[in-house]
Amino acid sequence: MSYTGVLANFIREKKHGDNTYFNRNFHIEPTNVCLYTCTFCSYSRLIKKREEGWEYSLEDILNIVRNYDDQPVTEVHIVGGVLPQYDVEFYSELFRQIHAHRPSLHVKALTPVEYHYMFKKAKMDYATGMRLMKEAGLDSMPGGGAEIFHPEIRDQIAGGKCSGEQWLQIHEEWHKLGMRSNATILYGHIEKYEHRVHHMQLLRELQDKTGGFQTYIPLKFRNKDNQMSHVPETTVVEDLRNYAISRIYLDNFDHLKAYWPMISRQVAQLSLSFGVDDIDGTIDDTTKIYSMAGSEEQTPAMSTRDLVDLIKKVGRKPIERDTLYGIVQDYSDHVFEGEETFKGYFSLPVVGK
Repeated sequence: MSYTGVLANFIREKKHGDNTYFNRNFHIEPTNVCLYTCTFCSYSRLIKKREEGWEYSLEDILNIVRNYDDQPVTEVHIVGGVLPQYDVEFYSELFRQIHAHRPSLHVKALTPVEYHYMFKKAKMDYATGMRLMKEAGLDSMPGGGAEIFHPEIRDQIAGGKCSGEQWLQIHEEWHKLGMRSNATILYGHIEKYEHRVHHMQLLRELQDKTGGFQTYIPLKFRNKDNQMSHVPETTVVEDLRNYAISRIYLDNFDHLKAYWPMISRQVAQLSLSFGVDDIDGTIDDTTKIYSMAGSEEQTPAMSTRDLVDLIKKVGRKPIERDTLYGIVQDYSDHVFEGEETFKGYFSLPVVGK
C-alpha cells in the first residue's frame, strides 16, 4: 500500500476503528427525463425523446414505497431528472404522504439541481424553499448534483443547471435549519487535480462554517452511452488514490463513502483500506443511474447477509446504521439463520406519462 493509502487508513481507523457502515435502503427515481443535457449523463432522456424514459406519478411513487411495507428498510433515497411537473407542490405532498404512511422511514431526497429549478419556478428563495421542504417531511439531502464546482469544468459538462456556488448555498440553507446532508464529486473525466482540490476546499470551508455535512462520496465517471464516451475511465489504482486523498484532505468530514454499485463489490472492499468507512446500502436493484452508464453492477442489489460477508472478508466490522449514523445493529458476531435476506418483491415499472 502507498504511503498515501497508509495515512488515509490511519485517519479512518482513528475516527472509526474497523467499523464499516451500511444501511438498508431503496431508491426511487421519479423520472429519467430531464430538461438538462449533462454530457456525462447516460441516465437521462431529453424531453424530445421522453417516450424512451419514465415519469412516475405521485401514486406510482407511493406504490413503490408501499411495496416495502414488510421490509426492514430505514431509508428511501429519492432523486431523478428535472421536469416542470415535479415542483414544490408535488414534492411537498409526496414527503407528507410518505411520512403519513410510514413515519419511521427516513426521506433523503433531491439534489440542489432539482431544488434550484423548483424554487426558481416558484419564485421562492432558497431559505424559504428549504424550510418548506423540512416542514413537509424532508429528513436529509443526498450529495448529488455537485459534479465539479469549478466553472471552467462545470460549464463544459453540466452547463445550464445550478452553479457550484448555488449548490453550496442550498446546502448551507439546509444546514442552517439544523439538518444534515452529504456531498459528492464526479471525478475522472476532463478535470485536473487542481479542480478536485478546489472542489474539496469549498466543501471543507462550508463544513467549517456549518458542520452540516455527514459524508463525502467520490463518484467515478463512467463512459457508456453518453456524450463523453471518448474519455477513458480512471483505473482502480487512481480510484483508490482519490479515496485516500479525499480522506486526508477532508479532515472535518466524519465519513467517506464508496458507492459499491459504481465501482464493484471487490473495489469497494479494497477501498476500506484507503480511508473509506461506508459502502452505502442494500439498494435492492432500485437504481439505474450507474448501471445505464456501464458500471460493473448491472443489477445493483445486495442482501444484508451479502453486505455483512463482504465487510467481514476484509477484516472489518459490519455496522448497520440509520441515515444519521445511529447504530441499528452490530453484525460483528451475528450468525445468520436460513435465508435471512433483504429482498424486494417487484420490478420497477416504466409507467406512462
